[in-house]
Order: sequence, then C-alpha cells, then structure tokens
Amino acid sequence: MKQIELYNDHFQNFKVYGIPHAQLIIADPPYNLGKNAYASNPAWYKDGDNKNGESELAGKEFFDTDKDFRPAEFMHFCSQMLVKEPKTGATDADIENGENDMAGSRQKSKAPCMVLFCAFEQLHYYIDLGRRYGFMHYIPLVFRKNFSAQVLKANMKIVGNCKYGLVLYKDRLPKFNNDGRMVFNCFDWVRDNVTPKVHPTQKPVPLLEEMIRIFTDRGDVVIDPCAGSGSTLLAAANMERRGYGFEIKKDFFKLAQEKVLKYIQPKLF
Repeated sequence: MKQIELYNDHFQNFKVYGIPHAQLIIADPPYNLGKNAYASNPAWYKDGDNKNGESELAGKEFFDTDKDFRPAEFMHFCSQMLVKEPKTGATDADIENGENDMAGSRQKSKAPCMVLFCAFEQLHYYIDLGRRYGFMHYIPLVFRKNFSAQVLKANMKIVGNCKYGLVLYKDRLPKFNNDGRMVFNCFDWVRDNVTPKVHPTQKPVPLLEEMIRIFTDRGDVVIDPCAGSGSTLLAAANMERRGYGFEIKKDFFKLAQEKVLKYIQPKLF
C-alpha cells in the first residue's frame, strides 16, 4: 500500500481499501450552506468586487452533495478509524487534580484525536454529536486570518476574519508535540501562495502541517474523510506521515491528483 493515497469514493466504503487506522483524522465536513454558499466569498460578485454587483454564482451552492451529507455517519466513521486508545496516559481529570506526573501518565501520550473544521454555529452540534460516538472531550480552535472576503453588506457590519474548529478526543489526552512551548488554541491562518487552489474551501498546507506536527509523530497515519483538494495528504507527506483520503466528487479528485498531489516528493520513512 502506498504511503499517500486518495480514493475517489465515499468514506463509508473504507473497508474495501483496507487502510490502516489513524493517529489523527483531519476533516472539513460540508457546512450544508445551500444557496448561501458564496455569501462570504468574493465569487458572489462580478470579478470578486462588490462594486460590480452580483455574479452568476450569487445564490448558488458550492456542492450539490452537501444536502446528502450525514454528520452522524461521518462521526461513526471517525470513531471507528482512529487507532485504539491506550490504557495509559493522562486524562483531563489527572491534569485538573495535579496528578499529571502519576505513574502511567508521565509517559508521552499515544492517544489519537481528530481535528474538525466547522462553522461557528456548528461547534456545539459537533461537540454533542461527538459525545454520542465516544469523543467525550474537546478543545475549541480559532483560526485567525489577517484578511476577510468581501461579504454582503460589508459596509454595514463587522466583518468576520476567523475560521473555527475542534479537537475531539475520547478519554485520554491526545499525543502532543509542543517542543517545550505553550500551544494556544488560536492559530494564525497562514496564507498558502505555493499550493494550487483547486477547491473553494481549501485549507493552507502550512496550517495543516502544524496540526499534523502537534498531534502525530513521523510515520503515523493521517486520514481525511472529506479530502477535497488533497491538501491534507500533501501536508502529511511533507511531514513524513502516511496519509489517506476520500473525495466523492470526480472533478475535485482529478484536480487534486493533477495539481496538488503532484508536489509530493518521495521520502524514506
């Protein structure tokens, strides 16, 4: 099996491919924005400028598959495809009780987790849904941009420049590589001017590399169930991790293969 693989298939069909369980799942599931998909995107306007009026994309959907996305099935997949949580390692309770040096938790954690990108309005929904599938703990994430797309009525209201997400984990604190520094839950949304842009919700590869660096070690497995542009797999390869992803849309799958994953350089693990 290849170290990096993108499948043009739904993640529900994962058993066909026999992929290994993951130390980290990174996912940006569909937001189900429907006809408002472009409302916070310059594509809503002609030539990306609101002075020119609405474009033909105004009021259109990003993806015709959004309405068919089932979050519960997605969360079930994630709960099944993470590596089994070890019986040793610190829990939230250990930290709160000042017992993080107790026997069995002083060693480096090997527990898995998932990083989920979502809309602000979806945070509590995914926290509650995660608990139904064993993800009893969470850390909220904020990704701060130094720019904002031109949005509707931008001259009449405060404009948002943040993306949101969650770290979801089961009982034990996940593997954590901080290099001796304190890691805050607010990250800069680093611009990616190198990777070709092939997907409307594509994430910067440097940001994905940072998530992968923190929660995995060299040689670990990373899975992206909604791979889109394939940028997560490129980031995994750059960090010398094994990466597997699923993308149901043929057009995005093809673009990911032809324009993004071609940047993967052969490396020895």
